[in-house]
Amino acid sequence: MTRQPVHTTAAPQAIGTYSQAVRCDDTVYLSGQIGLDPASMQMVEGIDAQIRRVFDNLKAVATAAGGSLDDCVKVNVYLTDLGHFAKVNEIMATYFREPYPARAALGVASLPRNALVEVDAVMQLG
Repeated sequence: MTRQPVHTTAAPQAIGTYSQAVRCDDTVYLSGQIGLDPASMQMVEGIDAQIRRVFDNLKAVATAAGGSLDDCVKVNVYLTDLGHFAKVNEIMATYFREPYPARAALGVASLPRNALVEVDAVMQLG
């Protein structure tokens, strides 16, 4: 098994001891993304903007790993307010197409940088 870190400047730089993603053979584990703008490393304002930024960040990391969001087989969504779940579904539908990845959505007490949403994913490349 080969293990290769994935890095791109098109997504926020890691703010801890982790890689943006790690590729193990044909499987890519994408680290959780929050609504940080990669240029400023500042949190975008509002739930809609944060959800979009999260998926834009994931898309950038997926591309850097040699795939796309269409290659994601599992997505985990973490929300500080499960009342935003419908909004996640609405926006997620603009980033993914059928067959959709498996998904879990969890309510959490807090997220880094006071983010409202965080999403991680597992991607399978051909």
